[in-house]
Amino acid sequence: MLASYAAHPEQSKGRKFAEPASPLINGLPIRNVFQRDRDRIIHSTAFRRLEYKTQVFVNHEGDLFRTRLTHSLEVAQLARGIARTLNLHEDLTEGIALAHDLGHTPFGHAGQDALNACMRNYGGFEHNLQSLRVVDKLENRYAEFDGLNLTFELREGILKHCSIKNARELGDVGERFLRKQSPSLEAQVTNFADEIAYNNHDVDDGLRSQLITIEQLKDIELFAENMAIVKAKYQDIEQKRLIPETIRRMINQMVMDLCETSLLNIAELNPSTIEDIRQAPYLIGFSQAVSKKNHELKQFLRKNLYHHYKVNRMSAKAERIITELFNAFMSNVELMPEEHQFAAKENQPRAVADYIAGMTDRFAIREHRRLFAVEEYF
Repeated sequence: MLASYAAHPEQSKGRKFAEPASPLINGLPIRNVFQRDRDRIIHSTAFRRLEYKTQVFVNHEGDLFRTRLTHSLEVAQLARGIARTLNLHEDLTEGIALAHDLGHTPFGHAGQDALNACMRNYGGFEHNLQSLRVVDKLENRYAEFDGLNLTFELREGILKHCSIKNARELGDVGERFLRKQSPSLEAQVTNFADEIAYNNHDVDDGLRSQLITIEQLKDIELFAENMAIVKAKYQDIEQKRLIPETIRRMINQMVMDLCETSLLNIAELNPSTIEDIRQAPYLIGFSQAVSKKNHELKQFLRKNLYHHYKVNRMSAKAERIITELFNAFMSNVELMPEEHQFAAKENQPRAVADYIAGMTDRFAIREHRRLFAVEEYF
């Protein structure tokens, strides 16, 4: 029941490097091009590294906190369900979700901010662009090309935002920013699934860490109204069940609103093809009421969780590790492994940034210790 305006694999704009079509069984390809993209992402080195990259809390602080990998899986689950409801291509949506954080540095946003500061005079660093760089260049799994050689549609979906300056250097996937066009609905869905996932699951991790409390969240409408529903239905519910029951209702409320509002927006435009989608403003979105509630939740998390003094301490350590690693490798490129030394011959700052961005939290800590701790010899 794929909508006419969805991304159709047989109408894909293709890959940078032509490849043979998937083998046929009973006249049908074993995998469509978007399935092949998704599978390549799952088997990539960068995807496996997400298991040990920070979402909010540094990986070694607790086994139950979310990592970039678990976050990406949660986004994929939400995005695929929304795509099915809207009759969009599920495989493409899932692939974008699984790839959207591949370029993240260790230590979450603190790591990105530190690396961007280090790269200020060398073109800067932005994880969204780095995710595209990973799939276009840095993954080395194929004999005939660098990167994963993904379809245009999946690469377009990875690139959530981009400056005009950078867009001019990105070729086909940068054109929509120059022309002020929208991406596919599959890409739009993934953007919102990402927001739904990290807002609600950061509430869960924040409560688990005891950096935020239920008492504080009682003033946040989205949380308070759903907690009231749970308590009314289960009057003697214990807290360890109250929190997940509340959060799943928050997610359900946001997903339902997103689907209903988006279907109304699509019906009003009445598009026929994906090109109609590209020429239109964003059609995927929340109603005004839910958008307001979501904004209130985001502001609460920014103030009370992301800027909690314990998180700030972690961020300060992360910034120090990233900055000192960058300065050390810039001062002496031979401190990096040989493959990165080779890449540095073309562009040393970018090669250093690629090496650091590809590190997991614990590997970055270990590298820093190897370079700067006097008791470490190898």
